[in-house]
Amino acid sequence: MLELRIVKGDATSPQAKGPKIIAHVSNDLGGWGKGFVLALSKRWPEPERAFRRWHRERAGNDFGLGATQLVRVQPDLWVANMVGQHGLKAGSGGPPVRYEAIGKCLETVAAHALELGASVHMPRIGCGLSGGKWERIEPMVVASLCERDIPATVYDFD
Repeated sequence: MLELRIVKGDATSPQAKGPKIIAHVSNDLGGWGKGFVLALSKRWPEPERAFRRWHRERAGNDFGLGATQLVRVQPDLWVANMVGQHGLKAGSGGPPVRYEAIGKCLETVAAHALELGASVHMPRIGCGLSGGKWERIEPMVVASLCERDIPATVYDFD
C-alpha cells in the first residue's frame, strides 16, 4: 500500500512524472465559479467547457451526484470533474458535501488511474466550499487510491 502524500503547493501543477489526473469536487447544479475551479480555469479552458456542456446535456448523459468526467488538458494530464456536492450552500440538510458521491467518484478516478498508469493529485477535496471534513474524506482517498498502489498527492495551497 502506498502512503498518501500531503505537500504544500498547487494542485494544478502536479509534482510527478508520467501520466497524472487532477481530481476535484464540483456541484450538481452546473455551477463553476468559486474555489479550486477558478485555478483550473486559469490554466486550461477545457475542464470548465466540458463540465458546462456535460451539465447542459444532462438529460442524455450520466451527470449527477457520484458521476465523474475525465477531461484531457495535456498529452499526459487529465482533470477529473467529480460531482460530489449537492447544491451550493449549507441549509437544513447540512453542508453541500455528499460523502457517498465522493466515494463513488474516487472509485471511478481509481479505475481511470489504473488504466492510464496515472498518479492522482488533488486539493483537500470536498473540504472547501462543499463543507466536508477531511477526517471523513481522507480514509476514502486512501482506500480508493493508496490501497490499490495508485500514487496520490494532496496539495495544501499556501
